[in-house]
Amino acid sequence: MPLLRETKIYKTFVISVSLAIALVLSGIFLGMSIRTRQLIFDSSLAQARALFSSIVLARKWNASFNGVYVEKKEGVQSNPYLEDPDITASDGRVFTKKNPALMTREISELAKTGGAFVFRITSLRPLNPNNKPDEFEAAALQMFEDGKEEAFKVSVLNEKPYFRYMAPLYVEESCLQCHAKQGYKKGQIRGGISVSFDVDSLQKKLAENTVLILVFAVTTTGLLLGLIYIFTSRLIQRVSDARVEIERMAITDGLTDIFNRRHLLERFEEELERTKRNSSELGCILLDIDYFKKINDTFGHQIGDKVIVEISKILKSSIRAYDVLGRYGGEEFLIVMPDAGAESTMQLAERVRDKVKEFPILGIPVTISAGVSNYQAADETIEKIIRRADHGLYKAKHSGRDRVERSED
Repeated sequence: MPLLRETKIYKTFVISVSLAIALVLSGIFLGMSIRTRQLIFDSSLAQARALFSSIVLARKWNASFNGVYVEKKEGVQSNPYLEDPDITASDGRVFTKKNPALMTREISELAKTGGAFVFRITSLRPLNPNNKPDEFEAAALQMFEDGKEEAFKVSVLNEKPYFRYMAPLYVEESCLQCHAKQGYKKGQIRGGISVSFDVDSLQKKLAENTVLILVFAVTTTGLLLGLIYIFTSRLIQRVSDARVEIERMAITDGLTDIFNRRHLLERFEEELERTKRNSSELGCILLDIDYFKKINDTFGHQIGDKVIVEISKILKSSIRAYDVLGRYGGEEFLIVMPDAGAESTMQLAERVRDKVKEFPILGIPVTISAGVSNYQAADETIEKIIRRADHGLYKAKHSGRDRVERSED
């Protein structure tokens, strides 16, 4: 159960971190995409403003000369909205006046043929019907009346996206010769110039860039999350291994690698409770190495430790899979035998004693003595069972050692 809970915590942690990283990266790449779109839009807006300014400068240049005259050759038309636009030179050639508005319209016609951009002058009250505003221009002109200084948007024209820009034109002195009769005064908004240019290629590049950002975002996020998963999995495995090792060390005797006294007694308590619930049997064997002090004094404590280790191996190989073996004290061992009656307990103790005696350990003849006891109905705690086994061990020691004895007291 603790392992499942720990695994769930790790999974929750990994998922939380992954989601947080995915959200952060998504935010970064989304910001990059939005920023790119904004930069392209700002670039288009700057281009539109520059075109508008160029047109306005050309108009101002024309207006500074109160219009310019061009020779009236074939195809050159006079401005029907000007009074007396034509003059005749001394050599008989005829010149016609091109005021700012006419010049702007004729340049816009040239711009259309060039295909780079389109612009036109328009007004809510145009003199020339051809200058009637479209929907965008009419809305922009109304916004200028309300105090706004420019208008822009991306619209679809001829099934292609166009960036549209418009800014107002203010009445100047030179404008009054044509528009004074409409009631305009100097400084008023007379109309505006709209600029439009194709941004289809920019939109396509923006779409390609968005796809690239999306692919890069997904790839980067996937790789990063993959690396996090790998490193986190390794970390979790190491932590899990360390936890398992710590738990093992907490219940294991450092010398013999069998249960230590604390865990041994905990397991004994568990088996006693189970025995009471099921009304089953329970055996206990307490073993001690004979003359162990003499072994230490004669051969040294290192050899004494090796003897303890070898004895523990013999015991481990002799017990059943569900028996509980542990180091009870210095050279003492305790075996708890679930579902074992008096005869089975005695048989195991004798079998272990014979095995130890049969094979000298490190060339040293070694024997053990053992005391056995079994669960009785009056046994409320494991201490009573251990006490009887200890009495049996005491009898075995004082009866010549290398023996197994039982005590019922």
